[in-house]
Amino acid sequence: MRDVVLFIAMSLDGYIASQDGGVDWLVGQDPESTEPGSYPRFIAGVSDIVMGIATYRQLVTELCPDAWPYPDKTTYVLTHRADEAAREGVMFTQEPLPELVARLKSQAGGEIWICGGASVANQCIRLGLIERYHISVIPAIRGGGIRLFEAFDTPKKLRLLSTESYNGIVDLVYLEGGEGHI
Repeated sequence: MRDVVLFIAMSLDGYIASQDGGVDWLVGQDPESTEPGSYPRFIAGVSDIVMGIATYRQLVTELCPDAWPYPDKTTYVLTHRADEAAREGVMFTQEPLPELVARLKSQAGGEIWICGGASVANQCIRLGLIERYHISVIPAIRGGGIRLFEAFDTPKKLRLLSTESYNGIVDLVYLEGGEGHI
């Protein structure tokens, strides 16, 4: 069975972007460091990516305008309308999130990455779709912006699987519900 993983970076105080969506502060304590961290290992095991339309637009207009960063993955962009020109390997979908994730999990492949943003991540959390949380804590205190986690009526119980640190960044990896299946 394929795992659904939220792999995302946030500031020490829980923000994933500035209020205008900026992420230029998502670096380690030494911006010149060439330490790749855990991302290359993670992305090598991913076959499908799920993201919201805002994350997609930020990637194609600001962060990676010249080349799609996930050419060997299938990316599903959640949107209510498909008014964009799709790139190869990118599919715009109005499929409800639970059905999309269930369909992907039933297919062969690697991990399913919940890429962003906060709205998609919180929908997945509320629906109990995420099996593993991989949170990279950036050595910064934002004081405001787009918060990763919203308030939930019922706390989510997690079990720490591993930690790793590099360049001032701390990766925290948790399993949903405190029961492992990895």
